[in-house]
Amino acid sequence: MDKLLQSKLAPLREQIDAADRQILDLLNQRARLAQQVGEVKQQLDAGGPILKPEREAALVRHLQEVNPGPFTGAGIAAVWREIISTCRGLESPLVVAYLGPQGSFSEQAALEQFGHSIVKLRCESFDEVFRAVEAGQAHAGMVPVENSTEGAVNRTLDLLLNSPLKVLGERSLSIHHCLMTRSGDMQGVTRVMAHPQALAQCQGWLSRHYPGLARDAASSNAEAARIAAEDPTVAAIAGDMAAQAWDLQVVAAGIQDDPQNRTRFLAVGTMQPSASGHDKTSLILAVPNRAGAVHDVLSPLADNGVSMSRLESRPARTGQWEYYFYVDLVGHRDDAAVARALAALKERAAFFKVLGSYPMQ
Repeated sequence: MDKLLQSKLAPLREQIDAADRQILDLLNQRARLAQQVGEVKQQLDAGGPILKPEREAALVRHLQEVNPGPFTGAGIAAVWREIISTCRGLESPLVVAYLGPQGSFSEQAALEQFGHSIVKLRCESFDEVFRAVEAGQAHAGMVPVENSTEGAVNRTLDLLLNSPLKVLGERSLSIHHCLMTRSGDMQGVTRVMAHPQALAQCQGWLSRHYPGLARDAASSNAEAARIAAEDPTVAAIAGDMAAQAWDLQVVAAGIQDDPQNRTRFLAVGTMQPSASGHDKTSLILAVPNRAGAVHDVLSPLADNGVSMSRLESRPARTGQWEYYFYVDLVGHRDDAAVARALAALKERAAFFKVLGSYPMQ
């Protein structure tokens, strides 16, 4: 039976090996073309952005649409993300800033958005991420903007309000928190550390299993993991990447109170992507302080058939109970209906700022 099985498998494996060699040849052909693109840009002194979110998104979506299978659409997205990332890196390295240290969810979001062939710039705060991109130290930054359990990440909202950076893209991650220590058990542990958002997302689990442990905030979950790697009295809440990065052992996995816990991240930069055909537009509004003002300001959306996918309020800090409204619309700012709606919104709003139009995940 073994010989019969081997006789059937051997030619199939030979065909797989031949297919892999063909794939490798085509990958190198694509890589050489990317290098030629970079050379032409240098010769023409064209410069311009090395990142083209709209082209990358449209390419992957087209391949998914024409794919006859059985290779999955998710597989296409994952494989071509890395192909694009590698080829882009041959043209010119892409520097991406995010909240560190190593092993953070922000790092995971950056890798899922831009691929692994990036130059990583780990920052100590969201403010530093924005400063790095604004100063030209990074081409793009990756920051969390909202969590399905705890809502908006307020510091990111404040930075978007005051920064000249544009939103380039979005990435939603399933957030699975793990409790981890150096030893893999809780003996001698006196406190648990994590980012405040993570502590809030796991408060029910912690109260049931370790109600006596002190809970201390860290600048990031990965920073908590770094501290736990040095201090045996500390347990950290972080993701699998942090456990691997800091050689920690997982005591308990999936400790988030909401099993569907997700965080949405935004990619920010100085460029404005063109329309990809499947886009989202984010903006900030403030309305006049009068009855019915929010309804009146937002009515141009319905008038022009533009869908609103998110509405988030944030105090304006004027002491007058005024608010900024963070709004996500379906469509690109250059789409005719969206452009008409935005023009009407701008006329009616007390404050108006388009954060960017970008490919929808």
